[in-house]
Amino acid sequence: MSRTSSRRIRFTAALGAASALALAGCSSSASGGGDSGVGFVTGKGGFATAGPAERVAAPDITGTSLDGSGTLKLSDYRGKVVVLNIWGSWCSPCRAEAKGLQEASEKYGDRVQFLGINTRDTDPANAVAFERNFGVTYPSIYDPDGAEILKFPKGSLNPQSIPTTIVVDQDGKLAARAMRAMSTEDLQKMVDPVLAESK
Repeated sequence: MSRTSSRRIRFTAALGAASALALAGCSSSASGGGDSGVGFVTGKGGFATAGPAERVAAPDITGTSLDGSGTLKLSDYRGKVVVLNIWGSWCSPCRAEAKGLQEASEKYGDRVQFLGINTRDTDPANAVAFERNFGVTYPSIYDPDGAEILKFPKGSLNPQSIPTTIVVDQDGKLAARAMRAMSTEDLQKMVDPVLAESK
């Protein structure tokens, strides 16, 4: 098989998986389907958490920043709690949660790093306009075909719908996940316990 054919197959597979992810999501309801990991606890807030001993390492998420200013890497924020939000400008629940995420980002300041993964926006201008309209100032990785999302290991606190918000602990491990639109209060319930571990 030629290198070009191999690349085309990988790209088609990534695009198909990203499309399935998006079709399964863009909904305000959470679903725990597909998780086989031991030690996950789903709380009353509809989000799943993993205790420190059950956590797995977050994948090496890397990509070009949405604004084109350079390369962003999740691993660059090791030592800090990170809120990772997977979103698209075409997604209604993403629009519903955008202001709350920005408010939380401002509230936590330097204590927590917020990082977006923008997916399935074939034209980055749509995503840039979304950020401008909702006043989003934290960075986002541009991942139009969902290749970075597919790096999350199955059976972990991996994204299965859009939007998904994931909290990564200071050691770079997956600590909590919600697969629905988040309010500022929801986010605090996810972030504060993980943040308290680092004190």
